[in-house]
Amino acid sequence: MSAAAGSAEATGNRSPVDWGIAVSTAQLLMKPGPPVPRDEAERAVEQLREVTGPAEAHVRDLTGLGAGLPLQTGDVVDRRGWVAAAAEGLSVLTEGAIPLGPSRSMSGAMAPILAGSAGLQAGMVLAYLGGRVLGQYDPFGGDDDRGRLLLVAPNIIAAQRALDVPADDFRLWVCLHECTHRLQFTAVPWLREYFAGEVRRFLSGLDETATTAFARLPEMIRTARRRADDDTAGTGPIGLMEMLQSPQQREVFDRLIALSTLLEGHADHVMDAVGPTVVPSVATIRARFTARRRGGGILDRILRTVLGVDAKVKQYAVGAAFTRHVVDAVGMDGFNAVWTSPETLPLRAEMSDPAAWVRRVHGRAG
Repeated sequence: MSAAAGSAEATGNRSPVDWGIAVSTAQLLMKPGPPVPRDEAERAVEQLREVTGPAEAHVRDLTGLGAGLPLQTGDVVDRRGWVAAAAEGLSVLTEGAIPLGPSRSMSGAMAPILAGSAGLQAGMVLAYLGGRVLGQYDPFGGDDDRGRLLLVAPNIIAAQRALDVPADDFRLWVCLHECTHRLQFTAVPWLREYFAGEVRRFLSGLDETATTAFARLPEMIRTARRRADDDTAGTGPIGLMEMLQSPQQREVFDRLIALSTLLEGHADHVMDAVGPTVVPSVATIRARFTARRRGGGILDRILRTVLGVDAKVKQYAVGAAFTRHVVDAVGMDGFNAVWTSPETLPLRAEMSDPAAWVRRVHGRAG
């Protein structure tokens, strides 16, 4: 038993998900990667390992973040390796998030059953994502606070083939995005713990959400009707989650949505802004990749909606537009004020109104 697990048991806390079941379920359900000749696979793995350092150097040059930090390589994994690594990071993030005592719904003999059921569901989600994720920076993975950058070689090869774009350009382009995420967390010392704290604060309110949802049913029905009449209101899993939340939990949720939108949009902006100087085919890659994000068969589109993947795709666009607007208004140094403290992070409403963030943080028209 790990020290974290022992501490969790001693204080009546444990992960709400059995991540062992999640991993075994995902690896059982997941499809194998595309067939790749051995020499091509070895070349792709070698190149992906080598390119992460130069990719992050390009990101640092553009953003001004991370000067003096050591340049790290990335870990190249297959689909099964990504599932195991993702579950490890999620386990660290969710450990102790839901206290399990005599007054809690997950206490006693039911806790392992509920955690196992959650593990089965998480495994199904990981199986779906494991065939699509190109790369991931996990601030909670690995053996230290530097996190772990993962590049999923079979998925990168499959995507590059489907897009019919130059392999070298595409691999570097993907690395630019993931290296931006790594730099966000390694160059901003407070961000890792802030993000973890907000996630745990959100999860700790799930029990309250479940027990108070019935009492708030009339309010939820009224909200659902308003959303049905409002084309701009949130729909899908995020919209449903918001209707179930208490006002206190919604505040945490808003902060998490704003932060994740910022992180994804900033990375998308950076990978394209760096791109023209080092990725000659970046315009073609972006156009085809954006079309691919929106595509897929009917079953794939349903799954993406249910899992919230479509909502994440919208985050990329909103976050990139926010970053682009702020950089145009106050320059990259002015944009980097977002990393000063939690108070300078954009509010959720400001993600769609970047001029409001410029006025609040810089005291000038944006």
